[in-house]
Amino acid sequence: MKNVDTLQTYSKKSSIRSSSLPQVIDLFSGCGGLAYGFQSAGFSIGNGIDLSPSAVKTASYNLHWKINGDGQHIAGDITKFNGNDFIADSPNGYIVIGGPPCQAYSQIGRGKLRSLGKGRDHLSDSRGMLYMDFLRVALEVDARAIVMENVPEAVNYGEQNIPEEVCERLDKEGYHARWSILNSADYGVPQTRERLFVIAIKKSEGVIPRFPAQTHYSADCRANSYKLRLAKLREYPHYIVPEESSKQLPPWISVQEALSDLPRLFPTADSRYRLYELNILLKYASPPSNDYQQKMRHWGGEPLEYVSGHGYRKTLRDYRIFEKMNPEDNYIQAIEIAEAFLEQACAAENVTEDTNPERYIELKKKYVPPYDTDKFKDKWKRLSLDKPSHTLVAHLSVDTYSHIHPWEPRGISVREAARLQSFPDDFIFQCTMGDAFKQIGNAVPPLLSNAIANELKNLLAKKDQLAEVNV
Repeated sequence: MKNVDTLQTYSKKSSIRSSSLPQVIDLFSGCGGLAYGFQSAGFSIGNGIDLSPSAVKTASYNLHWKINGDGQHIAGDITKFNGNDFIADSPNGYIVIGGPPCQAYSQIGRGKLRSLGKGRDHLSDSRGMLYMDFLRVALEVDARAIVMENVPEAVNYGEQNIPEEVCERLDKEGYHARWSILNSADYGVPQTRERLFVIAIKKSEGVIPRFPAQTHYSADCRANSYKLRLAKLREYPHYIVPEESSKQLPPWISVQEALSDLPRLFPTADSRYRLYELNILLKYASPPSNDYQQKMRHWGGEPLEYVSGHGYRKTLRDYRIFEKMNPEDNYIQAIEIAEAFLEQACAAENVTEDTNPERYIELKKKYVPPYDTDKFKDKWKRLSLDKPSHTLVAHLSVDTYSHIHPWEPRGISVREAARLQSFPDDFIFQCTMGDAFKQIGNAVPPLLSNAIANELKNLLAKKDQLAEVNV
């Protein structure tokens, strides 16, 4: 076991970027997942902004300091900034990327707002209009291209279809703009995560936006929920369906393929819990066994021998429950297992609720989680080995019951969450465990971002080639 601050295991990503590409301005950056994909495609990350100081520190470390020790993102409120605050020396102009807050649109966010009481509905949430500040800054810097990410529910924000309105606005401002919904699993991310993207390119560039063709497919032919909505989405003039690849594609990446080489942390429910600080390095459990594991170890540069980010939740009561849960079991099955433990404990002490109510209550508290089965049915779930993970969310910062490890009796660790989100192993989270989980749950998967960035790079290169021919 080693410490990331004292071991020079991590190699710096090459600071050499394509000299002909626009510089990226990263708004609502979070921890930098969207920008990392662009950086990996050859774009230079100029600067960015996010309201969370912790997320800004993570983004700055991985996008700037780790590479060349220079530059950083800004921790601040975008409504207090204008385009001039983000302009740097970029002879090739700018691309503005970002994911304005989704809480006002998402089902989870709406439910949380309702729980806060009268007047706290999603339509009165000021965050629902922050996409206007995103557009404002993009137009102020005269961006050559714009990429905006959000949740699919943004198509129905009250009476508004946010992506369609964004495209209409940008069309009037001199852009070709299109939007679509992509599933991360279709692009090699071991997670079924649907997200909405708007891509806009200035009309003067002479190219029309398009979305990357998928690189992976669902081997069991499960329909993605967004594909079931295609007929309705086609009604919108700026919506487009991503091109389907003509190649024979590999299947979606499974949880087992994503995680099987990572260190073993808690083999059985009787293991001793240990709180691993996020800068602690452990050796991998095995050599990489597939292309995804190779990618996660090599993406940042030289292959790694050690990996960090092994913090996981201390939930002593529930480890024994997790151990008995089957893949894809939810809270209903968890309660059944817990009540069986309670029954065994009561029998061993010859206790019943009637004969010794005080002791019965003590035992019930020891063995049975207190949550309502109606409200918590889907908030516990054990991952399946042979499928991608279901969507990671920011609530991981509170607990990890939604993503119970598939072969160890615990919630997933920070590094495992990062792997499921396609953050490479040299992407470092220098923050608290809760902040790291939140940053990961809020992020755009870098592999998906990288596919979009490469598609956009190819479009801009096509424009440049046409310009050379015409000279």
